[in-house]
Amino acid sequence: MPERIAEVTGFLAEVLGPRAPLTVIVDGGDHGAAAAFAARLAEAFPPSARAWTVDAVLGLSGPAGGRVDSAVNVLEPAADRVIVYLRSGRRGNGEGERRAQVVIDHHDPEWPVIRHVHPRLADPERWYLTESRAFFGARAADWDKRFGDDMPAYAKAVETAVPRPGELALDVGCGTGRALPALAAAVGATGRVLGFDVTPAMLEAARDAGRGDCAGLVLADARRLPLPDAVAGLVFAAGLVQHLPDPAAGLAELARVTRPGGRLMIFHPSGRIALAARHGRKLRPDEPLNQKNLGPLLAAAGWELTLYEDPDDHFLALAVRR
Repeated sequence: MPERIAEVTGFLAEVLGPRAPLTVIVDGGDHGAAAAFAARLAEAFPPSARAWTVDAVLGLSGPAGGRVDSAVNVLEPAADRVIVYLRSGRRGNGEGERRAQVVIDHHDPEWPVIRHVHPRLADPERWYLTESRAFFGARAADWDKRFGDDMPAYAKAVETAVPRPGELALDVGCGTGRALPALAAAVGATGRVLGFDVTPAMLEAARDAGRGDCAGLVLADARRLPLPDAVAGLVFAAGLVQHLPDPAAGLAELARVTRPGGRLMIFHPSGRIALAARHGRKLRPDEPLNQKNLGPLLAAAGWELTLYEDPDDHFLALAVRR
C-alpha cells in the first residue's frame, strides 16, 4: 500500500478502532474508488483489532449526473454509522459530502488527503496540520502556473484594504505570496510585511518566485501566530478562513494580533458561486463565508464587517478591529 494511503487509512483505523461496533460506509468518487478505498481501510486494521465493519455501498455511491449523487443523500446520520466521503471533481461532488463525518480529497487516488473529520471522531489537532501540508505541499510547485493570472486581482484587493505607509501588514495563509509585492509597495520602506503559511513547500515556492525579497516568510499555523497582541495594521487572508477547522477561533486569533482600527481583508480571486460550480457543488447556507454567517462570526471575534462583495470574479470581505 503506498505510504500516503497507509497514513490516511491508518489514522482512520486508529480513530475508529476504540469505538463501539459501527459500520463505516465509504462513498463518493465512483464505484471502483469507493470499493478500493474501503478495502484499503479494512486492511489497515485486522478484524480482530477493530469493532467496526466497512461497506462501500456499491449500489448507491458515486455521482449520477446531478440527480441522487451519493448514498449519503439518502442515509441519515446514526450513532452506529460513520460515512467517509471521497471528494472527486471528475463529475462533480454534488452535496453528498454534507452528511459525511469524514471527507477525503480523492482527486488523486494515490494521494488522498483528509479535509474534514467530525470533532466527535477526532480533535483537529490530531489531523489538521499534517493533512493541510499534504494537500498544499503536493500542489505548491505548480501553484503559480495554475493561478498566476490572479495577481492583478490580489493587487486590487490589497488596494481596497487601504494599507497605510509604515504599518505592519500580515498575509496569513500566504501560500506562494501573491499578495506580498502589493502589500510591500503599499506600506513602503518604513513599513513591514510578514507572510505566514503552515506548508513549507508553499513558502519555498514564494522564495523561488522572489517574494521573500519584499517580505519576511514565516512557517506558522494561522491559529497560533508567533506575534504579540495588537501589532498589525492590516491582515490579508486569501483562501484561509473556509479551510480552518474552527473559523471562529481563527478569526479571533487574527483579531488578537491586530490593533484597534486595523483591518482584515478576507479574499478569494473567484466568487463563491463560481468557485463552488468549479468544484461541482452548490453553496450551502451554513458556510462561514455566507454573509449572514460571516457578520456574526466576525463580530464575536472583535471585528466589524464594513464591506462584502461576492460577484463571479472575486470575493472579499473587509472588517475593522473594534
